[in-house]
Amino acid sequence: MANINAKTYESTPSRKVAFLGLGVMGYPMAGHLARAGHTVTVYNRTPAKAQAWVAEFGGKLAATPREAATGADFIFACVGNDDDLRSITLGADGAFAGMAPGAIFVDHTTASAEVARELATAARQIGLQFIDAPVSGGQAGAQNGALTVMCGGDQKAFDAARPVAMAFSRAFTLMGASGSGQLTKMVNQICIAGLVQGLSEAIAFGQNAGLDMLQVLDVIGKGAAQSWQLDNRGKTMVADQFDFGFAVDWMRKDLGLVMEEARRNGSRLPVTALVDQFYADIQQMGGRRWDTSSLIKRLK
Repeated sequence: MANINAKTYESTPSRKVAFLGLGVMGYPMAGHLARAGHTVTVYNRTPAKAQAWVAEFGGKLAATPREAATGADFIFACVGNDDDLRSITLGADGAFAGMAPGAIFVDHTTASAEVARELATAARQIGLQFIDAPVSGGQAGAQNGALTVMCGGDQKAFDAARPVAMAFSRAFTLMGASGSGQLTKMVNQICIAGLVQGLSEAIAFGQNAGLDMLQVLDVIGKGAAQSWQLDNRGKTMVADQFDFGFAVDWMRKDLGLVMEEARRNGSRLPVTALVDQFYADIQQMGGRRWDTSSLIKRLK
């Protein structure tokens, strides 16, 4: 069964690319690059996942990030956290060691702005380019090739990478200097945290009041309460279904980055801090892999 959905791709010259990290997001993202006509070499910490990807999409399998990056024009990555990112970029087996001068590393990991600046500096010192490019849109966005990508880095490198990255994106936007992509993703997660908690409280309130919440959501979704979360998660929350991609564990990681950055820049985030603790409650309830809309579970 295909792991990506049909998409019309922009007409771009075939490029030699690498993709590092074939998780829930990376696997379909790399698949879209292959379907768009690019020559793709993949690396994954667990080789079986890379073998499965090659069996489905073709391309090549590499034993190390360095091997995957050798000869590639663009190296895309989507891994877990700052330490994972350092492990695939730096050192003798890291991608930077295999990249040719002028090659561009595009990192889709949600990581800290600090590590983005660190790796951008390290890349620049050896004649490489690094773009921090976290994504929004979840598993469905990756499968549909419709991710929103927020980038930080050099304009020239961004302009070169954009046509290739549009294979899995609906928007690919430069937000500023290195780290700006990660900071924009933090803004995104702050918004989502508050929206999901508000929607959870609204649905729980309506259910306790005896309302037909499917009808209520349909009505208020046509007014000022409308949001992506209401449109895409409201009815599944009513149905007590929480298997839609972006896990609570991942959200807590992201909110940890947010709170760390807030301490650094002096921001006050009382609602975000509270919702982060509510997600900790969900983890204690056994919901580590439930999606983020599961906040409503702690209200029932």
